[in-house]
Amino acid sequence: MPATPDYVRISDEITADVRSGKYKPGDRLPSIAEQCVQYNTSPSTINLVNVRLEALGVIVRRQGKGIFVTDPKTWLRKP
Repeated sequence: MPATPDYVRISDEITADVRSGKYKPGDRLPSIAEQCVQYNTSPSTINLVNVRLEALGVIVRRQGKGIFVTDPKTWLRKP
């Protein structure tokens, strides 16, 4: 069985952090450079993470402003 790609693993980790309350709605996530250091990966991988999180509705990216957490009520599904 193939290993989970880094961008999926990292985006799942960030989603779990939002669900647990580590990141609250409106919180600004670390910059791409900071995330590269935090997750020991490349900017292209972090870009894939952010594309996936944005598609899932977990974050919104604002050019020149940053990456912000959305309200989980808008995307969180009950198990």
